Amino acid sequence: MKKKELQTNDTWAGGGKPMKASYGKLMMWFFLITDALTFSAFLGAYGYHRFVHFEEWPIADHVFTHFPFIQGHYPLFYVALMTFILIVSSVTMVLAVHAGKYMNKKGVVIWLFLTIVGGVTFLGSQAWEWYHFIKGTKHGAVLVLSGQHGQPRVAHYVSPESYDYQKKAYNYSKIDPYSKEYLFKFHKEKMEKEPYNYKYLNGDTVPEDLLNDGKVIRGAPLTGPNAFRYNEYGHTTFSNFFYFITGFHGFHVFTGVIINIIIFVNVLNNVYQRRGHYEMVEKVGLYWHFVDLVWVFVFTFFYLV
Repeated sequence: MKKKELQTNDTWAGGGKPMKASYGKLMMWFFLITDALTFSAFLGAYGYHRFVHFEEWPIADHVFTHFPFIQGHYPLFYVALMTFILIVSSVTMVLAVHAGKYMNKKGVVIWLFLTIVGGVTFLGSQAWEWYHFIKGTKHGAVLVLSGQHGQPRVAHYVSPESYDYQKKAYNYSKIDPYSKEYLFKFHKEKMEKEPYNYKYLNGDTVPEDLLNDGKVIRGAPLTGPNAFRYNEYGHTTFSNFFYFITGFHGFHVFTGVIINIIIFVNVLNNVYQRRGHYEMVEKVGLYWHFVDLVWVFVFTFFYLV
């Protein structure tokens, strides 16, 4: 039996809808794939640096503790609320797309408006989080948290009652010139007995004027132009990645909000009713779901892992 020869009319003629998808949807998928690779590279780089600096990497529970209008520490509560808002906005987008398939203009208007509100709320929440990311302590580099156990290494304040005694009894000339790495040695036992009353330095209480006058403590000045700055929240690479990646994601959310507003105005003006379909809502819905999905990974990498 002879093999059937391939005829010209048997090949695909190059129709405009491969896999029954419009050109616009295909281009959106291509964009989302390339954007996913970009975010993957950023998060991969973050993961590598976190592994390299594991011992001094900040603990999310000690960094993200603020909540608007409420005093106290609430680890990750605010970030969890932000995540919930973004996920809900993804649900409202699904409902907007569903309403568009049935040419339900009123439904599209309602659900798309709620999606915009969710996006704006998320952006405002992220701006607030950025502003309150790190408050710092009195001297900016004194209160240190262990990247491994989260225990305080050096207390915040010097007790007034013991200051005069420290000043008289402490012999400045006998401070050994150790390296910077030994400046804030961990002394868990003393910190637990007298928390937040002394500044401990390798087992010794450090007089306040050593900090204020910028004198060298074990080879590292704490004030002045050449002061040793020990980041109390861990390696500075963490904040670099945090602001860059969350900012890059925030830019995507901002772009999505702007596009949603434009489409919302078009819906109000019956643009898509005249076209006979709401495919544009569906295309921007793909983008919005992608932004939400990326945030799940960002949330996991920065706040949970």
